[in-house]
Amino acid sequence: MLSDKIQTALNTQINVEFSSAYEYLALSACFESLSLKGFAHWMRVQYQEERVHAIKIYDFIHARNGRVALQRIEAPHAACNSPLEAFTRAYENEKKVSAKIDALVELAATERDHATYAFLQWFVNEQVEEERITYEIAQKLELLGDAQSALFLMDRELAGRAADKDEAED
Repeated sequence: MLSDKIQTALNTQINVEFSSAYEYLALSACFESLSLKGFAHWMRVQYQEERVHAIKIYDFIHARNGRVALQRIEAPHAACNSPLEAFTRAYENEKKVSAKIDALVELAATERDHATYAFLQWFVNEQVEEERITYEIAQKLELLGDAQSALFLMDRELAGRAADKDEAED
């Protein structure tokens, strides 16, 4: 059974994950409008991944006989002025999500909720990967500057991102 504090925090994290998904979907739409289909695809796959994260938490709450309480999701920041700005924003978002996960881990440790603590370790590792990837893409884009041909190649590279099996089902 989840404590009220843990249950509330996990429900809040569901909202964080869905909000993150919504942000990635907005960035995908932005790239679509710029005819950067590879960038749009990458963001769309990330949108699907964030939804999977939310559902993992949703399922965990139910597995622990808790109650899911979905919350309002704010509209995402819709504009993206450049691929660099978009990936910098994605990286900053991932850092915020990591901070929320870290706070959840601390709460689980304080509450001595070992099952939740163990469950959250997957998210800790996932966030390391997500921060790394968004940071590396932002760094590449910064190095490219205004080189249109390099942007074209980067668009092709990002188009090759495959969705995980769980994410491809959506």
